[in-house]
Amino acid sequence: MSTHAVRARAGRHRPGLYQEITDKIIAELEAGRVPWVQPWGTVATKASLTMPKNAATQRQYSGINVLILWGAVIEHGFTTQNWLTFRQALGLGGNVRKGEHGTTVVYADRFVPDKERERAERDGEEPSAIPFLKRFTVFNTDQCERLPAELISAAAPVPDGFILPHAEALIAATGADFRIGGDRAFYSPAHDFIQVPRPEAYFEPINWHRTAVHELGHWTGHPSRLARDLSGHFGSVLYAKEELVAEVTSAFVCASLGIVPTVRHADYIGSWLEVLREDDRAIVRAASAASKAADYLLAFRPDTEDALEAATAVDRPDATGAAACRG
Repeated sequence: MSTHAVRARAGRHRPGLYQEITDKIIAELEAGRVPWVQPWGTVATKASLTMPKNAATQRQYSGINVLILWGAVIEHGFTTQNWLTFRQALGLGGNVRKGEHGTTVVYADRFVPDKERERAERDGEEPSAIPFLKRFTVFNTDQCERLPAELISAAAPVPDGFILPHAEALIAATGADFRIGGDRAFYSPAHDFIQVPRPEAYFEPINWHRTAVHELGHWTGHPSRLARDLSGHFGSVLYAKEELVAEVTSAFVCASLGIVPTVRHADYIGSWLEVLREDDRAIVRAASAASKAADYLLAFRPDTEDALEAATAVDRPDATGAAACRG
């Protein structure tokens, strides 16, 4: 395909695909549903809570694809979070059932026009690549037949009471300056510490862990870590974008730990809608940043029982109050 054709094709598809994704997210938010907080565990949801993955490669999906696939599981009542392309299903000895419709996921790619490559070589600079999205279709394993039995079995739900120690261990393992006390939760970018009220301050104990993970999401944005812009003030577009990243990060980490995600800041939905309506790439960028933040946090997760005991044995200081910068 010529450079002109690639440029024309990318120019034709990029805005439409970004807008298509954004419009769907906006419609969910306007209906009062938050796409990254699905009704896991309800009668309407047949799949257990986990991150979606490719059943052939075992690789987890990331970024905006997590939200797309979670939404498809809920909408169609699928019983698994496992997905395959049409060819992968054939390669595993099975096939997609006749009449089934797949789910569109996306892949971020970049290309460099010939003139830009020539200019960069002439000026001794790195060429500027143009980002665009490719789309491809995947099918839930529920939509396939004759697949190996181990690929179509649904994952067992995480037993109640077993996930909390692991969440606590993750928090301890990060080494974050994590203070318990006060009457509100926040992360201070200027002083690089997290403060969360005592667990008994929450009506449901699980919400303490959700809140803690949300604040850890902000913590990943520090210049010494993933270096996001945390300078936004309350009510600003920049602040709303960072809250969106922290919310989706919390959902991804909670799903990975078996904790049902929730919306910590439901009052921000209006500001998120404003951001999404003005920038059709905002949700894709936020989901990508959230995947990076979640991966950063989950890399600290202890893998052994000894490591778990050591992490949960760490004493945490109580906080007596400090200047808050972010909730």
